[in-house]
Amino acid sequence: MKIHEYQAKQIIASYGVKIPQGNVARTLDEVENAFKRLAKKVVVVKAQIHAGGRGKGGGVKLSHSLDELKTNARQILGMQLITPQTGDEGQKVKSLLIEEGLDILKELYFSILIDRSTQLPILLASLEGGMDIEEVADKHPEKIHREFINPAFGLPAFQALRLGFKLGLHKIHPKLPIKAAKFFMGIYQAFDKEDASLIEINPMLITKDYDVLALDCKITLDDNSLFRHQTNSELRDLDEEDSTEIEASKYELSYIKLAGSIGCMVNGAGLAMATMDIIKFHGGNPANFLDVGGGATQERVEAALELICRDKNVACVFINIFGGIVRCDMIAKGIVGALNSLDLTIPIIVRLRGNNASEAKKIIENSKFADRLKMIEDLTEAAKASIMWANR
Repeated sequence: MKIHEYQAKQIIASYGVKIPQGNVARTLDEVENAFKRLAKKVVVVKAQIHAGGRGKGGGVKLSHSLDELKTNARQILGMQLITPQTGDEGQKVKSLLIEEGLDILKELYFSILIDRSTQLPILLASLEGGMDIEEVADKHPEKIHREFINPAFGLPAFQALRLGFKLGLHKIHPKLPIKAAKFFMGIYQAFDKEDASLIEINPMLITKDYDVLALDCKITLDDNSLFRHQTNSELRDLDEEDSTEIEASKYELSYIKLAGSIGCMVNGAGLAMATMDIIKFHGGNPANFLDVGGGATQERVEAALELICRDKNVACVFINIFGGIVRCDMIAKGIVGALNSLDLTIPIIVRLRGNNASEAKKIIENSKFADRLKMIEDLTEAAKASIMWANR
């Protein structure tokens, strides 16, 4: 679950991490009140959406007076902010963060996430802050420093201090490695205690008086841990999420909307990714990722098919099920049940293999939709057929 920058900063501040003074505003009156409370000559207005690259899209502006702040806030509040992470449709800005302007000496990058190869938390830090870390990793990988963390011991002071020296902070000021180590340890505490899957500070700021602050903060919380964090559950902003993905979560469906024309309904994340890969390999474009799960029910299958076909870009549906825990005959009943209640005219390619596949085939062949449901056993042929029908 993603949260807003101001929410993320409140979390890390509770673990002793320094952040700029700031206030949230949702109206121009609140913007003015925020400016007066800060009582600073220079303030920054920042759009609050669940996407990075806000500055590039015009969602972050510096203001040197109340009038300039109002002008900037009026431009940003309510705008459809488009960034590399929002797609062409953008995201409407409904709230702003008004923060004090700071004297910047150096911008760094810092993050904590789970390294999949070692299954350990990893610290990533670079002197190249304030820019896309992917570009740094691609062009100058040697500028990214890493420290793996043993969860049994957490982040000890010596390891946090070592990272500060790797960055060469002692060359900037002798006390900076110690300040940075405290900063790193506070972020790790937040990562660990709040069950986060990512905390990214970009930029991590060194001020001209050699203080260390989080100028920006992105936190992604593990959905599976929210039962332990009721307060964090309340931070969810449904306006920032796709309405179809929200509805899918009610049926315990893993759904992500994409830009293609072939709707995919698959059981198991691995098979779902393989299905999307083979569609792309043969020249097609998936319209979604949808995993009905190993314990799919008939109701869930009906809901999944309805959600897929709600996308107007979908010209064909490819249902690819390998029966293990989930039975193919139950999937077939769900498909037929969905067609009974939905007014669908698009073709549906069905591949059912495994547990009770022969029974599933009979259910489909004996239904009144047999002419609309094209049963294909070979995965490659099924993928090619879905592409052919989607392009008609």
